[in-house]
Amino acid sequence: MSVIRSGVDTGSAEFAANREAMAAKLAELEAEHAKAIAGGGEKYVARHRKRGKLLARERIELLIDEDSPFLELSPLAAWGTDYTVGGSVVSGIGVVEGVECMIVANDPTVKGGASNPATLKKSLRAAEIAAENRLPTINLVESGGADLPTQKEIFIPGGRTFRNLTNSSAERIPTIALVFGNSTAGGAYLPGMSDYVVMVKERAKVFLGGPPLVKMATGEESDDESLGGAEMHARTSGLADYLAHDEQDAIRIGRSIVKRLNWHKQGPSPKPDYDEPLLDAEDLLGIVPADLKVPFDPREVIARVVDGSDFDEFKPLYGTSLVTGWASLHGYPVGILANAQGVLFSEESQKATQFIQLANQTDTPLLFLHNTTGYMVGKEYEQGGIIKHGAMMINAVSNSKVPHLSVLMGASYGAGHYGMCGRAYGPRFLFAWPSAKSAVMGPAQLAGVLSIVARQAAAGRGQPYDEDADAAMRAMVEQQIEAESLPMFLSGMLYDDGIIDPRDTRTVLGLCLSAIHNGPIRGAEGFGVFRM
Repeated sequence: MSVIRSGVDTGSAEFAANREAMAAKLAELEAEHAKAIAGGGEKYVARHRKRGKLLARERIELLIDEDSPFLELSPLAAWGTDYTVGGSVVSGIGVVEGVECMIVANDPTVKGGASNPATLKKSLRAAEIAAENRLPTINLVESGGADLPTQKEIFIPGGRTFRNLTNSSAERIPTIALVFGNSTAGGAYLPGMSDYVVMVKERAKVFLGGPPLVKMATGEESDDESLGGAEMHARTSGLADYLAHDEQDAIRIGRSIVKRLNWHKQGPSPKPDYDEPLLDAEDLLGIVPADLKVPFDPREVIARVVDGSDFDEFKPLYGTSLVTGWASLHGYPVGILANAQGVLFSEESQKATQFIQLANQTDTPLLFLHNTTGYMVGKEYEQGGIIKHGAMMINAVSNSKVPHLSVLMGASYGAGHYGMCGRAYGPRFLFAWPSAKSAVMGPAQLAGVLSIVARQAAAGRGQPYDEDADAAMRAMVEQQIEAESLPMFLSGMLYDDGIIDPRDTRTVLGLCLSAIHNGPIRGAEGFGVFRM
């Protein structure tokens, strides 16, 4: 039988402790998400409402199909910086008239929706996801343009925003701009380079330079409406394809545009009949130990995520620190690589390489479940070829052409993060659990390495070693690396696409797989040179 049978004792003290620790992390996460939802704060939200305008998330809720999910991406962008959590923009995947779309909405309660470096980074990631997965893009526009004090960080790279729009159009992936308010300066090119443009009467303002700038540059006297108002652009300049009476009308028109796109997915459809997991997703809160040094069986996670808890394991007796096998998720076939005991040896690397090649032969997307401390070190393993075997696995991941999904469940350290398809290796989506940590190595190991190097340097100079200073240095470094390894820190830097509740893993991955299948699914026809 390929159905996984659970060995988890949900009544044990260990399970209860794990669950309590995870619940505490989820509470912290919820508090940080609340900051993003709050936008610019009560004062600016009230002012926005007083103007009769909808909030960014309210616009999205009206745009997407009733009772359909919205997969918000990068909600903690800018966490740990001086910018507002969320990056002054809301982005995510939602279904509009049955079509999965990338939706990007400026949050005008945060500095009028002006773009700062976090906004740009988040918007570019959204565009990357849309391009890779062939998703039409709908921009809900209300932005004062660049946050001028940070212009040096956003002006030059920000040009990619408009390049992405034109590239998308050239690839026959539609782009739609619904303009609710200001779209000024460089931001005017966002509707200017979109395939379809809707502007709200007496609210939308689109111009390269507003009245003050025009006065300074040319001496010309003008007003907002004649210079860049919605009615002018609909009747005179032709920039607006549709003139909406109000915000709700703009959203109605936007939905109508999507309805007429004649959109078809290019990937295979999922199996229409599939079973839910036999094991309860609620158990996922207690499976991952609070101490990541304690191993856990990833099959327990797989059993609570895949259809029918049905998993055909590949090479189960070889390279047992890495679990590989085949399953389906919401009817979509997947190949799964999941770390078992943390360390990757030569056997695991070779097993992974073969498995990735097989997935590419059968056009099967791959799911990587991270809990690794990296590739094994030591004389025996170096002599046994761990470098070339690890490189073989990384080569396979790098040149694999089937879509990759990554979930950081626990540790994701060192080159193991690379071999398991970390951010730099281009997974279509990468999410983290609140229990996840990622760095070049664990805090204690990193501090210990620095201590050894400093101790050897002192000995080489013939100087006594200051043990008190060493202890203080180790404590400081461990604290710093621990803080920089936490998922909220990494999510703030957009090194993942969001931190998710473990219980939502199946749903999130199902939404991602559905989005991925908007484009064709094809494996690699060749790989680079493998060092054998």
